[in-house]
Amino acid sequence: MKLFTFNNIGLRHKLLIIYIFSVFIPITLTHILFYQVTSTNVKTQKENDLALSVERMSDNFLVAIDDAVGISSMLYTDYELYTFLDTSYDSTTQFIHAYHDYYDKISKEVSLYSPVHSINLYTDNETVIYAGGIKQIDGPVRDSQWYKDSELNRNSYPILTRRIGESGLLDSFSLIREMDNYTTIDSNQKILEIRLDRDLMYNIFSDVTFPGDIYLLDGEGFIEYTTNPDVNWSEGHYKFAPEEGTDETIAFEEAFNLQYLNNWRVVGVAEEHVLLEEVENSRNFIFYLALINLIFPSLIIIYITSSLHHRIFLILKHMRKVEDQNFELINEVKHGDEIGELTKAFNRMAFKIKKLINDVYVADIQKKSLELKRKQAQLSALQSQINPHFLFNVLETIRMRSLLKKEDETANIIHNIASMLRKSFIWGRDWVKVEEEIYLIKCFLEIQHYRFDDKMSYQIDVDPDAYDCLLPNMSLIPFVENASIHGIEPIKGKGTIYISIKSNQDQLICEITDTGQGMEKEEYKELMHSLEETENIGDHVGIKNVYCRLKLHYGDNFKFTIASTKGVGTTISLILPCER
Repeated sequence: MKLFTFNNIGLRHKLLIIYIFSVFIPITLTHILFYQVTSTNVKTQKENDLALSVERMSDNFLVAIDDAVGISSMLYTDYELYTFLDTSYDSTTQFIHAYHDYYDKISKEVSLYSPVHSINLYTDNETVIYAGGIKQIDGPVRDSQWYKDSELNRNSYPILTRRIGESGLLDSFSLIREMDNYTTIDSNQKILEIRLDRDLMYNIFSDVTFPGDIYLLDGEGFIEYTTNPDVNWSEGHYKFAPEEGTDETIAFEEAFNLQYLNNWRVVGVAEEHVLLEEVENSRNFIFYLALINLIFPSLIIIYITSSLHHRIFLILKHMRKVEDQNFELINEVKHGDEIGELTKAFNRMAFKIKKLINDVYVADIQKKSLELKRKQAQLSALQSQINPHFLFNVLETIRMRSLLKKEDETANIIHNIASMLRKSFIWGRDWVKVEEEIYLIKCFLEIQHYRFDDKMSYQIDVDPDAYDCLLPNMSLIPFVENASIHGIEPIKGKGTIYISIKSNQDQLICEITDTGQGMEKEEYKELMHSLEETENIGDHVGIKNVYCRLKLHYGDNFKFTIASTKGVGTTISLILPCER
């Protein structure tokens, strides 16, 4: 198994590997890591900002409620107020004087607290006048929502609750407290209501810095106030259910552990994509930065590597031309780097080799060409001395005289010899029909039969469909000649040559069998081995010549087999493509 080595990789791929591992991957990984760290930091900072915003709103809410609780505590311990509400007044004038003496002082103190809108005192003292902030505890009051909601705990600490405001909705907030710090046998029921400013909740929770909805929840999780326009919080009591949102959200919560705000919470709910807006802005910035960091180095590297690859490939291209004896010089601008020096060295080498070839090799070729032409002229002169037509005419004269002398057999043999000679002198066609090849074979066998008389006989069997098939000129007669000369002539007895040619669809099947002496195993191996050699022809000129021509015409699309047994004979089988 061949081991992998970096030196086997092409120059272009080496430069690409250097670019990927030294530029692309480091820059990409660095910016991905930078993006992850930046995204986490930006998201964390945004979450901290939103948490601070919710915390600030909860602090503002707590300050406003503490102001109201402070007023309630001041009034809760004011003995004069208890005396004012528990006194049985004999006349209206007496109550009015007492009201002005005490209530003017309360009004001045309450005006100092901006969250407080007004103060109402509820009592069941029937001698007071129910006006100017003094209200009667009657049946409608006892049936009201705020009275029922605060009934269990208002005697222990102030209770923050909602009540129906001027709009007829539960949109007003009040601090309710039972006035029971001083009690006597004749004490009346007294309830303090500190009504908060109507716009107080809006001013506290409408924070433009928080990109979401704010919820004020009581201890049981009901919505007391919200900035969410889809929740009609002023129409009743609705349970907080953040899971009903369609988008992924994130919540920020601030809880109160005070007695009068037990488990109340301020919850800020924002959609998560709001947090990621700044992250996306950072991502775009990092993306463009990474793009710039990749494009400019990549362009520079591509320009340099393309120049290197182009010039080296140009040298390699011209060196390959040298293999084909094309010593073309590299026409390029001269450069002073190593590749430029290599180009100059190649041009010098190519020029010297070309000059050397022109001086020595071409001169030698011209000399040999002249010698070849001289020998060819001598051969042509020799050939002109032996005119084939003169031979044909002489043979024809002999044949005619044999016929006149009634020597028909001799005349027939002379005719066959003339036909074979004529065929051997004419090589204009590469392909002949089976019919023409069989005619020559018969001429040859008739001559051999005339020579050896009854020593050799032959049988020829040809399918009628095979006569029109084409095969290479004189591709069968060398095998018939071998069967006669090397197969039957050496034996003492009689011998027979069988020739069979059949047409099978698109194949031409030829078999030549003789009952001659056959071949020894070593001789057979030597023959088969000689067929595979391309340079040394050896003793089997005819067979080798036919085999090479078949290879030339058919490639690997033919089958050629030889079977020979010493003392039995030899069979040669040819399966050729049938062409008509």
